[in-house]
Order: sequence, then structure tokens, then C-alpha cells
Amino acid sequence: MSRGKFITFEGGEGVGKTTNVAFVESYLQARNIPLVVTREPGGTPLAEKLRTLLLNKKSEAISEEAELLLMFAARAQHIKHVIEPALARGDWVICDRFTDATYAYQGGGRNMKISTIEGLETLVQSNLRPDLTLLLDAPVKIGMERVGKRGAFDRFESETALFFEDVRRAYLLQAEINPQRIKLIKANQPLADVQQAIINVLSPLLR
Repeated sequence: MSRGKFITFEGGEGVGKTTNVAFVESYLQARNIPLVVTREPGGTPLAEKLRTLLLNKKSEAISEEAELLLMFAARAQHIKHVIEPALARGDWVICDRFTDATYAYQGGGRNMKISTIEGLETLVQSNLRPDLTLLLDAPVKIGMERVGKRGAFDRFESETALFFEDVRRAYLLQAEINPQRIKLIKANQPLADVQQAIINVLSPLLR
């Protein structure tokens, strides 16, 4: 049995990841591709508890180092109990955020050393990397306006516009560094155009 494909969705707040993860799920199901849809932080009972800690802005202040380690602790559980078993049995895995988010949020937003993130990435993931990453990109102002319509902000959504500009820059830098894997999708165009762009970059994996 051939190994499954690992596809990740990335992007700042309000770029439409949830909508387009659901779109790709339906698109692949219509082609009879077995798949698992998951998210980070999260994906296992323990990792979901860590997600709650990370997103709760009423909890004690979380240091940058603790935040980074909690992200990778959740990721280690997620890889061992969900991602790797699914890929090994031939399922495709569609994940809402993965390690590129750590480079963007903790590296770009929190200004943590990239070498530290790289070390943890190697420790936790070994050689595991996504086959394809869809980076949904939109100006910060547009994304935050969309988030504002959803209601109360979580701990990350409550950050400043400057923080999210740094996150966006870090994401775009990741796309420059990894052009073969990370495909940039302009998320501020009509949804039909966004989804056509997604199909265009997804199609080579289906051949």
C-alpha cells in the first residue's frame, strides 16, 4: 500500500482556512480518497487540552518558551497518534495548520530564534514534512475584520495588528524558502477563485 499524502493549510487569522479545508475534504471524498481531517494545536484528546490552554486568554500569562514547547508537545502527540498512522495506512491527512504556523507565530510574532524552532522540528518530526502546504494570504486588516464578525477573540486573536503583520511576513518568508512545497493562494479574491487556485495546486498530487 502506498503512503498517503500530507496536506497542510496555513495563514493568519480570518483568511478562510476552515472553509477551504472543508472544500478540499469534499473534493477528495468525491474522488474516493480516504482521508483524515485534523488541526493544530489539537487532533488528540491531550493535544486538544493543550490547545485550550494555549487559546485561553484568561489563564496565567504563558511565556514565549512555554508556548513554543506546548505547541511541539501537542504536535508530538498528534504525529504519533493521528498523522503517522493515517499516512502509513494510505490515508491522506488534511491538517489546519502545522509547523509553518510555529515559524510564523512563535518565530515571526514572538520573535523566537528560528534555530530553536528548527531544533524542535527535527526532534519531534524527524523527516516528516507536508507534501503540500496551501498558504492562504490576505492583508491583516481584511483578516481581522472577518475575525471580528465571529465574536469573542481568543488569546492569539487578541494580539496587536503589528503582531499579525510580523506573522504574515514570516509566512511569506517561509513560502519564499520552500517554493516547491508551499503554494501561495490569494485569499482576498472571490471564494470561487480561491478554490479554483486550490484545485490547480492540488491536482498534481492526484495524478
